[in-house]
Amino acid sequence: MKNSSPEYLANLYKNALLDDVIPFWEKYSIDEEEGGYFTCLERDGSIYDTDKFIWLQARQVWTFSMLYNRVEKRDQWLEIATHGYQFLKQYGRNKEGNWYFSLNQQGEPLIQPYNIFSDCFAALGFYQYSLATDNKEARDIAIATYQNILARQDNPKGQYEKSVPGTRPLKGFALPMILSMLNLELEEVLDTNQVQQSIDHCIQEITDVFWDSKKKIIHEYVLQDGSYSNSYEGRLVNPGHGIEAMWFIMEIARNRNDQELIEKAVQIVLDLLNYGWDEEYGGIFYFLDAKGHPPLQLEWNQKLWWVHLETLIALSKGFRLTDNEKCWKWYQKVHDYSWSRFPDPDNGEWFGYLNRRGERYTPLKGSKWKGCFHVPRALYECWQTFEELTKLQKSKQT
Repeated sequence: MKNSSPEYLANLYKNALLDDVIPFWEKYSIDEEEGGYFTCLERDGSIYDTDKFIWLQARQVWTFSMLYNRVEKRDQWLEIATHGYQFLKQYGRNKEGNWYFSLNQQGEPLIQPYNIFSDCFAALGFYQYSLATDNKEARDIAIATYQNILARQDNPKGQYEKSVPGTRPLKGFALPMILSMLNLELEEVLDTNQVQQSIDHCIQEITDVFWDSKKKIIHEYVLQDGSYSNSYEGRLVNPGHGIEAMWFIMEIARNRNDQELIEKAVQIVLDLLNYGWDEEYGGIFYFLDAKGHPPLQLEWNQKLWWVHLETLIALSKGFRLTDNEKCWKWYQKVHDYSWSRFPDPDNGEWFGYLNRRGERYTPLKGSKWKGCFHVPRALYECWQTFEELTKLQKSKQT
C-alpha cells in the first residue's frame, strides 16, 4: 500500500462510493418504462438482459435508502429507492406474502418463491426505505416478511424443497448468517425478547455449530444435530461467507459491549483467511472442500468481488475494534490484491469475477447475482471505519 493512513483510506472509499460506483447505477440501472432496476449490465452499463431478480431489486432499494438515511438527504437517491419500492410492492409477492425469485421486465413472475433470501432482502430494503420516508406500509411489510422468515426457517424452501426428507437432514449456514444481519437492521421495530432470542440463536449457530474449531473452518452445511456430513454439501467451505458473517457478529458484539465475542469473531476471520488464501496466485478461493477433495463447484478457484469486499470490511472493523496487528497486515494484503484488480477505471464500478490467476474472467458489472449492493455497502462500511480510525488517531495526537 502506497498510503496506509486512515484518513487517506477514508477518502479513497468515500470517493469511490460517491463519485464512481453510485453514479454508475444511477445512470444505467433505472428502468424508466416498467419500474424497478436493470441489473444485467455490461462493462459499459449497456443492458444485456431485462429480467428482474427480487433480491437484487430489494438490495438496491436498501442501498439508495441507506445512502439517503446515513450519508445525505439527496432527492435523487430517495427517488431511485422509491422507484424500486413501488415496483416490488406491486409485483414482488404472491398471495401468501412470499417473495418470488425473479420477474420479467414488466413484473410478471418467472420463478416461484422457493428462495427465502428474496424475503430476507425484501425485509431489509423495505425497512430501510420506511426509515427514509416514514412509510408505515413499507415498515409493516418489512415486519410481516421478517415474521414469515422466522416461520419458514426450519423448512425455508417449503414445497419447493427437492431433497427427500430424513435421509440427510442438512441445515445451511446462510440463513442464521442473514438473520443476524436482519436482526441488526430491524431490531428497533421488533419485539425485544424475540430479537434477542433470535440473535442469541444466530450467534450460537454461527460460532459454535457451523464453526469447526478443530479444522478452523466454517461448514456451509451441517446435519440437524450439528455433526458434519461426509458429503459434497457437508464438506463445502465458502471462506467469504464465513468472513462476511463475522463482521455481522462484530457489530452485534459491539452493540452488546461484548469484547470476548469481538475477539472470537476476529480470530475466526484470521483463521478463515489462513485457510482460504491462495498462496500461489493470491486472492481468496470461492469454494473449498473441508477434506481437500475436488470441490463440486467448477468455479471453486475463481476470485469474486464480494468475497474480497466483505473481507476488507471484516479486517478494517477487526483492526478498529481490537487493534490486532494481524488484522492490519491482512487488510493491506487483501487491499492491494482487490484494488489492483476489481475496479474499472474506464467505466466505473467493479468487475465481479477473476480467474485463479487474478485475470478478469468476464467484463460484466451486473447479473443475476451481482447488483447494487456488495460494492457500495463495502465502500460505505470501510469509509466509516477509517473515519473512526482517523478520529482516534487525531485524538491521540492532541
